[in-house]
Amino acid sequence: MSRSLTFRIFRYDPQLPGDAPKMVDYQLDETPGMTVFIALNRLRAEQDPSLQFDFVCRAGICGSCAMVINGLPTLACRTLTAKYPEAVITLMPLPGFELIGDLSVNTGKFMRELAERLKLWLHPKAQQADIHHLEQPMEPDEAAKLYELERCVECGVCVSACATAQMRDTFVGAVGMMKIARFELDSRDARTADDFYHVLGTQDGVFGCMTLLGCQDNCPKDLPHMQQIAYLRRKMAGTLIALNRA
Repeated sequence: MSRSLTFRIFRYDPQLPGDAPKMVDYQLDETPGMTVFIALNRLRAEQDPSLQFDFVCRAGICGSCAMVINGLPTLACRTLTAKYPEAVITLMPLPGFELIGDLSVNTGKFMRELAERLKLWLHPKAQQADIHHLEQPMEPDEAAKLYELERCVECGVCVSACATAQMRDTFVGAVGMMKIARFELDSRDARTADDFYHVLGTQDGVFGCMTLLGCQDNCPKDLPHMQQIAYLRRKMAGTLIALNRA
């Protein structure tokens, strides 16, 4: 027997003059294997074509459909409606990002500004090019470590789940520190811990993290956020000690 679900959805279009934030209830019959993503598409197709939300891949690898579901930030495409026995599902947009409309937020703008601020691209070491090599070799262990950190889909869940990020918009956040850790581990990158100190060795970096585990507990890709933050914190502490001695 299918059950009737109530979706309590945040509605607000900042581009629409006179519109005001509100919660709107929708009723929908549950189907086997239904995800929140499937439900939202049905609601938009069958009941309200003005409903705004984002999606691309439907497989948890693009991060576009991130939203707050019953109080927790996560991906709609990986959240089964069956996990909510109360049959009432409340949907809110991710906090900490520019609102586009309803459940749609501009995570792309945030991630681009973060990448430009932290210079999140490879800074290769100066060396003579060897035309006989198509690519620079890398040890398998190092490649595996980099791949683990590259699994981030930039969904913004860790930012929305972070108390420090909600209090301080200049905070680098778990996603920024994860990406810096990726380049710090990369033997091809010319930068050292000293080069990252100006963006990580402050309250906006690793020393601003309150270790509440919001990023770790809510990351839909189960990335080792706290492990990398602790790693970078040790690196920055070592740099700070060296600077004080100098």
